[in-house]
This record gives sequence, C-alpha cells and structure tokens, in this order.
Amino acid sequence: MERQGWLLRGAAGALLFVLLLAWTPVSAERIPLEDIKLPPGFRISVYADNIAGARSLALGAKGTLFVGTRDKGVVYAVVDRTGDGRSDEVITIARGLNMPNGVAFRNGSLYVAEVNRVLRFDRIEEQLRNPPRPVVVNDSFPKDKHHGWKFIRFGPDGLLYVPVGAPCNVCEEKDPRYATIMRMRPDGTGLEIFAAGVRNTVGFDWHPETRELWFTDNGRDWMGDDRPPDELNHAPRAGLHFGFPFRHGANIIDPGFGKKGKGKTFVPPEIELGPHVASLGMRFYTGSMFPAEYRGQIFIAEHGSWNRSEPLGYRLTLVRLRGGKAVSYEVFAEGWIRDGRAWGRPVDVLVMPDGALLVSDDKAGAIYRISYGRK
Repeated sequence: MERQGWLLRGAAGALLFVLLLAWTPVSAERIPLEDIKLPPGFRISVYADNIAGARSLALGAKGTLFVGTRDKGVVYAVVDRTGDGRSDEVITIARGLNMPNGVAFRNGSLYVAEVNRVLRFDRIEEQLRNPPRPVVVNDSFPKDKHHGWKFIRFGPDGLLYVPVGAPCNVCEEKDPRYATIMRMRPDGTGLEIFAAGVRNTVGFDWHPETRELWFTDNGRDWMGDDRPPDELNHAPRAGLHFGFPFRHGANIIDPGFGKKGKGKTFVPPEIELGPHVASLGMRFYTGSMFPAEYRGQIFIAEHGSWNRSEPLGYRLTLVRLRGGKAVSYEVFAEGWIRDGRAWGRPVDVLVMPDGALLVSDDKAGAIYRISYGRK
C-alpha cells in the first residue's frame, strides 16, 4: 500500500510537471539570464534567440552555426558576421523534415539526420538563402519515432556516427540495430554497428588525445525517482556492449530482462550521472579561454527530468578526468528552473574557435554563449 501511494504521488507529480513544461513558456521579451549561476569569472549571454526548438549544433568551415530541431521540422543557419559573440541573422535553410535533430559538417557539406535517413546539403555556406536540394545519403534506418531522433557527428576516422535508440522504455528487439551506435562512410556505404546496449544517446565526442569515443546515455524510466542513473560511457573500440536492456548504471539489474543478461559481458559506465536528468549533448573542452583546470574536461547538457516527482537536471554539468578516467561529476551552470517550473532546457554544447561555450535551449528557443574573463 505504501508503494502504491508513492507511485500515485509520483505519477501525479510527474503529470503536473509535464503540463507545466508544456504550458509555461519563457517570455518572448526577456530571457532571465540573471537566474543562471556560474563559477566565478564566467558569464553567460544570448548568442541567438527566436530559434524555436534549438537542439543539436554544428559549426561550418566559414563560421556558420547550424542548428537542428526535433519537433519543429526545420534546420537553421545562424550567422555572426561581426564576430562579436552575438548572431546577426538566423536563416531557415530546411523545412518540413522528420525530426531533423542531428547536424554535422564535413568538406563544405551539411549532413542532417531525420528519423529514418541522413541527408546532405552540398556547398551550403555558399548558398544559405537558396539551399540546394538535399542528397539522400542513407535511408535505411528504422522509422520508429520513439527515441528515433538522432545526434550525428563525424569521428576522427572520417566516419559518420549515427545512433539508433531503443523504440521503447525498455525492451529487447530482434533487429540488432536498435539500442546501438552505428557508423558509415560519408557516402552512406559500409553501415555497421559500432556499440550495442545503448538505450538512447543524444550526445557524444572523442577524447582530444586518445581519439576514443565517449557518450551520454539516458537511463530507463519507471524504476523510481532515484533509479537508474543516466550514464557517461567510454568506447575505446568497436564491438562493446553497454548493458541495455539487461543492466542499468554500474550494477542495477533490470527486473524484466536482467536474467537474460546472465553470463554476458557488459561495459560499466565511466561515471553515473543524475537519475532521469536526460543527459544529452557533451563535449570535451578544447578551447583556451577557460582556465587550465577545464581543459580536456567534459561539459554535459542536462535537458531535465520529465517524470520525476521532484525535477532534476535543467543545467550544465562537468565531469573531470584524471589519467583518462572520470573521477568527479559536478554542477557547472544551473538556474533554468525556478520554483519547480522550467523556463529553459539545455540540449547541446559546442566549443567555439575563440574558446567560448555555446549552449542550445529548445524550450526558450535560444543559444547562449558562456565566456570567461574580461568583456
């Protein structure tokens, strides 16, 4: 009975919070950046606003910032002609796409990931106002929209990494592509599974020295407010399995699928993140603007919980590494939630050439710039 009461209270709280997320938009006239708390010496400003649904970020060779969306079906190009840390123009370069969350740039072309295919816009920075018709690179991915939106990036091996999320909260599918990170050549050929047992990653990066893949992964729901954790994982080579759906976090056995995982070898997370924080975009800090203690460390955008009775996330966190191992997990920036109501939800992070850190926010429809030192 006590358990039932907890579940009812949790479900009611979760429903109320989901409704607040949907019904409490940030004012179009003012983004309350004074709410954001940062370490001493750091400051945050608006790099671009009026970017509805801003999600994944990619930087073009000529400095154009490309921004994907999930629910809006559009892709933006953000231009800062003066280099003053504030956009001069936002151009919509594609419309009517199927959850074009992922964007990646290579050799003058913009790659855009929809649910079941990857597109390529050639010579895009030369024709932002009159974009070319996209080339279909690969359209063989599953069509499920549940965890179907994709984050994509090119690795140091020149291959495009494309995840396929589990089409469920927790399940075991016969199709081996589900709950994986895949990769392929830039022309769409050679598609293969790189990592398995990955429930839903929406952010990854490569260590600047070892060139090995690290990625966030969202934990399953409905095991309570504090279980399981989200994960930060490390895949030094292909062919590893990271536990889903059999095991969550370091050692939480799934109540429905755990027995099927007996005798199998799984890679534990490098570090457990907060429960239900929806850890999305992550980057190693490779700039020179921030103090030396931040260089080579990992920034993570936590989109925020949707079904936790007390909200958690809605912040940027920092994972510190020592000797190639994750040793700590701490809050770097917070304040996107006020009195239990979120006015913003961080999605992705990107290190700019000057060392500033950009942060996308799909709820406030904005991109922020975090800098350090004198104005």
